Amino acid sequence: MFRAELRNFSSGDRIQFIAPVNGLKVANRELGIIESIGSDGRLHLQMDSGRAVALDPNRHVHLDFGYAVTSHSSQGQTADRVLIHVDTELAAKDLLNSRMAYVAVSRGAHDAQIFTNDASALGQELSRDVSHAPAIQLAQVSQSIEPQPANIHGISQGLGMGM
Repeated sequence: MFRAELRNFSSGDRIQFIAPVNGLKVANRELGIIESIGSDGRLHLQMDSGRAVALDPNRHVHLDFGYAVTSHSSQGQTADRVLIHVDTELAAKDLLNSRMAYVAVSRGAHDAQIFTNDASALGQELSRDVSHAPAIQLAQVSQSIEPQPANIHGISQGLGMGM
């Protein structure tokens, strides 16, 4: 949900769009750097895609700092290095799963580091499979497949992984 908050941007700040701007052909969660701020207040941006964009922040208010992004909004993006925060006591446990781990770690081209509050619980939390299958298909499969031991090949430690 959008909540308006004042942001004081400066030249050199990394920003992200938190809503698409169709007139400028900018997608939701697209990232860029503020190259300069004009005397009229217009932001001159160098987008990560290589395009240059200029906009009036009073007219296009869906901007935020882009130094940190969620795993979900980083899909399709790559960075040289990524830092991943995984709180194993997070109230929204459904967000901690094997898919989130894959998306987060695979964003880093050269390095990915995971920071957690509980390294001993990290493997269990991130090994949750969230594949979706129709209930009717699951009922048919459960009748014909013998139970298998739990997957023991999960992430077992929180540590930096050079790629």
